[in-house]
Formats: sequence, C-alpha cells, structure tokens
Amino acid sequence: MNTTQKETMKRGEFLRSLSLGTSTLMAFYCMGTMTSCSTGAMDPLTTTTPVDTGTGNTTGFTGNATTSGGAINFTLDLTNTAFSKLKTAGSSLIVGDLIVALSTTNSYVALSKACTHAGTTVQYRSAENDIFCANHGSEFSLTGAVEEGPAVASLKAYKAVLSADGNTLTVTA
Repeated sequence: MNTTQKETMKRGEFLRSLSLGTSTLMAFYCMGTMTSCSTGAMDPLTTTTPVDTGTGNTTGFTGNATTSGGAINFTLDLTNTAFSKLKTAGSSLIVGDLIVALSTTNSYVALSKACTHAGTTVQYRSAENDIFCANHGSEFSLTGAVEEGPAVASLKAYKAVLSADGNTLTVTA
C-alpha cells in the first residue's frame, strides 16, 4: 500500500526556502504580505475586542471608525460589555483604526492605532501611561507625540468626549 503525507509550509518558510535575504523578507513582512493569509489568530499586540467598522452597526457601536475613506465619527455604549472596560482607568480597546484608552489620570484619548514608523498596531501601557509600539520600541505620549523613536511622526489624535451620564463615549475628528 502506497501512502502519501501532505506537507504544509508557511509563507515565511517558503520565502526562506527560496534563499531570500533578511532585508527582502523584512520588506515582505513590513508590507503585510507575510501576514495576509493568517490562521485567524489575533495580532499578539491586540488584546482587545475588535468591532465592525463598516457602515453596519454592532451592539454598542454606532458610526464610522475607519480612517481610510471617511471621517472619524462614532459612539461607544460603555454600558455594553464589549466596551465597558473603558470605564476602568488604565484600560484600552482597538476600535477600527483607532486605539481608545482611559488613562490612569481618568482622561479619554483616541489615537490612530498604526505606528508611524512601520504601521504596527500600538498598545496602551497603563504603568507608563503612554502608547507603545512593541515592534521597534517607539513610544508616544497620550497626545500622540513621539517620545522615543524610531518613529518620527506623531500619531493622529481624535476628540473623545464622555457623555454627561458617563455611559457613552463619542469620538470625532
């Protein structure tokens, strides 16, 4: 009886088997081509709840949170479990193209989530009360200003306003 075994290879392994240099592989990685066929696992830097950023609504979310092709204008229902963690100081969520955080000083911030150096999703660090890119170590203030490179351009900041009753957060350009 003749049996065959199916072998699978990840894209990065395939490219390495072609003897491509490190710089070529990094170029592919930075352009996103090595992650475009993911297995469905979340980005390790993003430990937050993703939301529908299209024109349709998801429970607790209304508006448009995608920066490409439209203005930022959305509202989060902070009583909804998907967004209720934003009532706790030192917490953050990725919402569409933005990172939204309630700082340890109890002020809301909304910034573009893509590091201006290589486009990696940034994260909020409550211990440092700043925004950090784990890919190359860039650090940003809560206003989006670069505090530590290699990034040289600021993250775009958006206006985040809490309703009088504290139950909704509206983010606009």
